[in-house]
Amino acid sequence: MRVTTTTQAPVDTAADTVAIGVFEGEDVAHDLDGAPLQALLDSGEARRTLKHLALTHAAGRRWLVVGLGARDDFDAERARAAAATVVGRLGELGTRTLCWELPHRLDEAQVGGFVEGTLLAAHRFDRYRAAPPEDETPARVEELIVSDHHDVSAPVERAVLVAEAQNRARDLAATPPNDLTPQTLAERARELAAEHAALSVAVLGRDGIAAAGMGAFAAVTQGSDAEPALITLRHEPADGDGYDLGLVGKAVTFDSGGLSIKPAASMATMKFDMAGGAAVLEAVGAIAALGLPVRVVAVVGATENMPSGRAMRPGDVVRARTGTTIEIVNTDAEGRLVLADCLAHARELGARRLVDLATLTGAILSALGHHRAGLFADDDAWAAAVERAAAATGELVWRMPLDPEYGELIESPIADLVNAGERGLAGSITAAEFLRRFTGDVPWAHVDIAGTAWDLGRPYAAKGASGWGVRLLVDLARAVAGE
Repeated sequence: MRVTTTTQAPVDTAADTVAIGVFEGEDVAHDLDGAPLQALLDSGEARRTLKHLALTHAAGRRWLVVGLGARDDFDAERARAAAATVVGRLGELGTRTLCWELPHRLDEAQVGGFVEGTLLAAHRFDRYRAAPPEDETPARVEELIVSDHHDVSAPVERAVLVAEAQNRARDLAATPPNDLTPQTLAERARELAAEHAALSVAVLGRDGIAAAGMGAFAAVTQGSDAEPALITLRHEPADGDGYDLGLVGKAVTFDSGGLSIKPAASMATMKFDMAGGAAVLEAVGAIAALGLPVRVVAVVGATENMPSGRAMRPGDVVRARTGTTIEIVNTDAEGRLVLADCLAHARELGARRLVDLATLTGAILSALGHHRAGLFADDDAWAAAVERAAAATGELVWRMPLDPEYGELIESPIADLVNAGERGLAGSITAAEFLRRFTGDVPWAHVDIAGTAWDLGRPYAAKGASGWGVRLLVDLARAVAGE
């Protein structure tokens, strides 16, 4: 979708549909000859309640009066919801060009929210569906015009870049596993590096992973014929030692559970077990596109987890990059094995702060549902920074405990650790506790997105892949960069 900004009144643009938001206790900023918008409010046909819509026609176009609720309660997330509600109506109206006339006195985040909500809600993943007959093809919005009295081009451009990156992450997570392999993700990283001068990429395959001493990651890869990929994407806008930010993503492109095989009903959507890696890749692409002055190293561990005669077995003991030995008690607890070596790798490369994103445990879905992701951290200041980014972007988190007693649940009688605690006991916490053993003294945060990466339930991302985490990571990078 093409997005432009203007200080013109909507009636002077080429839009065929205009959306005008109205707060409680306020009236339409200006009325139109032949389009009594205020009369719609006065009659009760239009309401100021958040997401309420009313339609009228005038001056050869459609006008939607959109309720925004109380101004004091309005934030970027409510802007996304209002925009998504409008997009839901546009298909039946045949809209091609939409103009949002923004209310006065919005901040940059709220302006961006209208743009993000529009682009995210308009996104469709239909590459595998047959094209309908031409006379049955639903109308798609091709252009968004943002109208304001002031120049809002900067926040609009930023919102476009981030929303498009999120939609690309959604496409990656939605792509079937026969097409989206570990090497496909590696190729996407190469594309990003080719697009931005500040990005470079290195990829290791099966032999390279083993040669690097990443025995935990290698153990997961060995059951699959698909070539794994350790993807290292660096954003280096300036010379320097080390990296301000290390981003690590789990990218299991299909998770059967291995020999500890999942129930059949749990496997159909396991293509999205690489959503954390997709979010990391596309967030770094957005960071580069925005030109943020922050040095970032991103490490994505991409593999399938499959059962075969070569697959790791319950009872095996493997040695991670750090030298830590791990007893495998459940081959479906594979994501933490991948992340263990990826976290160690990012730390060795000089990351001064670490964040990992992973669809790690079903237990976090039981705890928090689809509304929030689980946040685990070993540094209060760094946890607070992640929480601020979460609140600013609407990608909400809830901090979970990491008490020393939980470490006892991953002790092994024959190795340094087991890869899974007792079933049914603090599954998300013990997984995070496992990861903490590989981060050393670097401030680290783990975000478990198993409940938010799919079927998020938000108006702009209700079903399927959500691209959750792209906005959060970009905002976090902006904060680290001091913007």
